[in-house]
Amino acid sequence: MQFQKIILVFLLSFLFSCQKDEMTHDSKIENPILLYKGIFEPTPAIEVSGNASIYKNMAQRYVSLDDFSISEGPDLKVYLSTSNTPETFINLGDLTSATIYTIPENIDLNVYTYVLIHCETYNHLYAIALLEE
Repeated sequence: MQFQKIILVFLLSFLFSCQKDEMTHDSKIENPILLYKGIFEPTPAIEVSGNASIYKNMAQRYVSLDDFSISEGPDLKVYLSTSNTPETFINLGDLTSATIYTIPENIDLNVYTYVLIHCETYNHLYAIALLEE
């Protein structure tokens, strides 16, 4: 009887500990047209490498983080910004394992010329990429 209880507890804990993995949008863009590209530069005490690229596929535009790695930090966000500081920006979403972020249709890429990685919790800028043609 004791053995059956142990097995039952084990099976129940296994059943309830499983969680569905959240889907991330990390697929490749098919037939993309490269519009802009920038190399990430770190802010002090941060390590970063990689590029930010803006692609167009049909009517949709995307920011792609290519060969990207960055120092760990809490609450990191991906911004499309008008300057190299997070003053006027569009929050594209949380920095996750996803590497492709959709740009809203009404955004003028002649005005929003930077991709920033920013910690919202501590208002700390981690990395800056100036987008150029």
